[in-house]
Amino acid sequence: MNLLEKILANHSGKKEVMPGQIIDVSIDCRVARDFGGANVVKNLQNNGLSVDDPEKTFFTFDCNPGGSDQKYAANQHYCRQYARETGIKIYDINSGIGTHLAIDRGLILPGGTFVSTDSHANIMGAIGAFGQGMGDQDIAAVWANGSAWFKVPKSVKIVFNGELPSNVSAKDFVLNMLNNFGANKLLGYSVELYGNAINKMTLDERITISSMGTEMGAIIVLFPPNDDVIRTLEKNHGIKINPVFADEDAVYDKVITLNIDEFKPMVAKPGHPHDDIDIEEVKKVKIDSAFIGSCTNGRMEDLEIAARVLEGKKVAPGVVLKIVPSTDEVWKDALDNGLIKIFKDAGALVSNAGCAGCAAGQVGQNGPNEVTVSTGNRNFSGKQGKGFVYLTSPAVVAASAVAGYITTQDEIPEEPAVFEKSGVEGLSEGKKQKSDTKQPLVAEGKVWLIRKDDIDTDMIFHNRYLTITNIDEMGQYTFDNLAGYEDFAKKAQPGDIVITGKNFGAGSSRQQAVDCFKALGISCILAESYGAIYERNAINAAFPILTYNPDILIDLKIAGGDKIKIDFVSGKIINVSKNLTDAIDPFNEVQSEIYKKGGLLG
Repeated sequence: MNLLEKILANHSGKKEVMPGQIIDVSIDCRVARDFGGANVVKNLQNNGLSVDDPEKTFFTFDCNPGGSDQKYAANQHYCRQYARETGIKIYDINSGIGTHLAIDRGLILPGGTFVSTDSHANIMGAIGAFGQGMGDQDIAAVWANGSAWFKVPKSVKIVFNGELPSNVSAKDFVLNMLNNFGANKLLGYSVELYGNAINKMTLDERITISSMGTEMGAIIVLFPPNDDVIRTLEKNHGIKINPVFADEDAVYDKVITLNIDEFKPMVAKPGHPHDDIDIEEVKKVKIDSAFIGSCTNGRMEDLEIAARVLEGKKVAPGVVLKIVPSTDEVWKDALDNGLIKIFKDAGALVSNAGCAGCAAGQVGQNGPNEVTVSTGNRNFSGKQGKGFVYLTSPAVVAASAVAGYITTQDEIPEEPAVFEKSGVEGLSEGKKQKSDTKQPLVAEGKVWLIRKDDIDTDMIFHNRYLTITNIDEMGQYTFDNLAGYEDFAKKAQPGDIVITGKNFGAGSSRQQAVDCFKALGISCILAESYGAIYERNAINAAFPILTYNPDILIDLKIAGGDKIKIDFVSGKIINVSKNLTDAIDPFNEVQSEIYKKGGLLG
């Protein structure tokens, strides 16, 4: 077996597991964050469920560690009250990013299993553990049962030949991977990395790379732990670590070889993490702001790199540099080692530890048309504000903040670029719905044909609405961040059917991106493929999603506005408007079972 299969086998009581097999996996560490925690608790309470093992169950308040939003503050307090009654531990607003805390505090060890309402829970691949982001219902079920169903994914082995060039950072490495594989070529795969350069990578570098597995559509990006990582974890936790490794004769769906010598410093252009180009192509693009932090680049090594660039220099006039350490321990180490003084002397804003702008709850957001260079992992339109976000490494962000435009540390000008005048003016309470109505097994409705791939959850249901917990309020915001479909919610009718492309629901673990369609009465969604977390959320919420071969659109001559009819069980599809019939993929066994009982928690 390969690395992930061995981990899943060890946690499912099976001698071996195979791709496509659906298994019940015990979870070593179960986490809810501040934006999802209140909904997790409500799911438990509304269904009369209790926590299986409080010692393995945690809240991490990392999205809005200041509690600066009233709904976030209310959700956090609600979770604190629940924790007092149940004995659940909270890593509160002074602690930092939950996934990093799990690694640094030993909540998860190599070979272990971890779930969180954080879509970057697969960061655990950095230590050779399994992590998975989940929606609110999924997490509630794990809290109650201690386990979750998983379909064992196919695995890809990537072997990197050569040595990493000295000017290529871990962030550049993962941007080069995104440039190679895009957002869906690794969709649904477990990915294992091998090679001499991989074995040399530090824990912090591994965290940077694994944290962007979600942006590649991968289930997880796994590193076999090296001796240095094992020694670090053993020293930090005072225990013997017994990591898991792939068998020598492990089977992979694909084995890919890449020449790491050809990797270059890269920048992801605004809009998509996989829209990557050589940094040479965007040098001297004027910036308004800069950000260093997030679960991708907020570690101590990242801050040390930034400090070396910033020491003795000043942030360019009019440019705002925001720095957010990943955890409070990193913050304190940066203080003890003089890094905070360097940052403050340079003119940077240093915030308390947390997720920062990525979660819209802390510093890091930008305004309309603001140009930002960021070390974050996502730059979807509207994700980090209303402006334009370029993703890059800590060294480039720091150098650009000093220069006033995008540049590298060896090309910082003696005088920074200055701005010229442009002449521009200028918890609602959830209640379980009781119903004896049987779930319909056939849908018939008008088609919305949206010919787009990689529609992410920020396009479906933007993160500015994440604090909404009443499903009845969600429908009005559906697709209001998807260009060309901002008025979808006003025009859609109950029973309508959405047909779209590949990787629908990429990105965040937010349940609202499913529930908003339910609120509008959309009868089902057909896509060529789905983001892994979105697929789980939809199945567990008993919302019909199905996959189809794109040839169906041609064979059935489907156009927007056509009336079609779909049988979820048989997969039979009829274009009623044109009297044509074909077949798509029907519900699988688990999906059918969950759907018929009205949801995972039904």
